[in-house]
Amino acid sequence: MDIVLLAKAAVMGVVEGVTEFLPISSAGHLILAGSLLGMDDAKGKVFDIAIQTGAILAVIIVYWKKIRETLVELPSQQQAQKFALNVLVAFIPAVVLGLLFGKTIKDHLFTPVVVASTFIIGGFIILWAERRQKIDKSMPIIANDKVVGSIEVDRLARVETVDAMTAVDALKVGLVQCLALIPGTSRSGATIIGGMLLGLSRKAATEFSFFLAIPTLIGAGVYSLYKERALLAIGDLPMFAVGFLFSFFSAWLCIRWLLHYIASHTFNGFAWYRIAFGIVVLATAWSGLVTWAD
Repeated sequence: MDIVLLAKAAVMGVVEGVTEFLPISSAGHLILAGSLLGMDDAKGKVFDIAIQTGAILAVIIVYWKKIRETLVELPSQQQAQKFALNVLVAFIPAVVLGLLFGKTIKDHLFTPVVVASTFIIGGFIILWAERRQKIDKSMPIIANDKVVGSIEVDRLARVETVDAMTAVDALKVGLVQCLALIPGTSRSGATIIGGMLLGLSRKAATEFSFFLAIPTLIGAGVYSLYKERALLAIGDLPMFAVGFLFSFFSAWLCIRWLLHYIASHTFNGFAWYRIAFGIVVLATAWSGLVTWAD
């Protein structure tokens, strides 16, 4: 048993779990981490996609009540059918574009320089989106014809919960998710920030991003494992198992933290992190201080 390889798998699992649901790009971080750890070959890329299932298991556990209720009520309840349809509608665009352009994107865009550049661009987009989404604290609370206080509301939000979304809302979020095919963009960032710009509340956009991740990442993982099955061997099982477990536990902690964080914070901190990290990667690449492998 290669202890060093298992340690690298654990690190990659933590990177995946922590970054998958934050708007900072898990794929981008895995590409950079894989480059530093020497896990950037064809098998390493399959490993990156496979361990996403650990992060997805964390989502399923956190939202098990909602998922179970939807499955039980699906045959008879219109709301459950509407929710399931919305997830399906949002899932389809990424499948179609991924099958059409996935190989071309992997061949030409999976490089540290591209990732760093999209980190920076995405950071500025988040700052712009948050500026538009600025909290309006002037909405008064009136009781007995008197102003007794004010309430914080998202100025642009017209959809407060995932259950209030329409199929058109879901399709728009699904189309925005396709931007994440470009490494470094961030699937979570695209769906959360895009959803907010499209009229979803911060909470609704974040939760729908979690639910949409379930079919998207499971589908990508199964497809990748099947397509690249010739690269895998029974001896790889410990490495994949370690990556899966560390991805699951770190993602579970991250999801629970993020749900509390968004209740009182913007995503500006993640935007500045993206910009700073992207600049560091570009500077080290151009200076030769770090040799980033494609």
